[in-house]
Amino acid sequence: MAKDMDAFKNKMELVETKDPEIDKPVFRRPGFEGIKTLGEIDERIAAFIRKARDDKELTRAELAPLLGLSMQVYGRYERAFSKMHVTRMIHLCEILGFMPMEMLFSAAPHLWGRTPEEARDTMELAQQVVSLPHGTKRDLLALVKKMVALERAADGADKHQS
Repeated sequence: MAKDMDAFKNKMELVETKDPEIDKPVFRRPGFEGIKTLGEIDERIAAFIRKARDDKELTRAELAPLLGLSMQVYGRYERAFSKMHVTRMIHLCEILGFMPMEMLFSAAPHLWGRTPEEARDTMELAQQVVSLPHGTKRDLLALVKKMVALERAADGADKHQS
């Protein structure tokens, strides 16, 4: 059975666009400032890792060997010349101590909410939860699950009354 791709695109709020790096049209969800090119996203990621390295007071020459790279090869990531693989991102997270969601948020905050404020709040909430002790996380998870169930029940009641 064929999917209704137009319905899928509408549901996901995807729009057709051209990107200089891809020779065919692609579908993207616009961010708060429109659709960023893949190159612009790479530049945001490069700026994030440069700042993360600076925050740890490491030079490129000090960080590169920890990643098994030469300084020149690592520098390509910070200049957005080379694209980063997910495995390299994970390795950077281990060494520089940031969560992957922080890097992704720096590049595409619209994935965290419908407005910049909602996106920032969602990111801050996630960061706060990550910092909690495990027992508190478990209690919070149980509470959130109850809240979601109540919200869904209320939504279902509203739909039946309409």
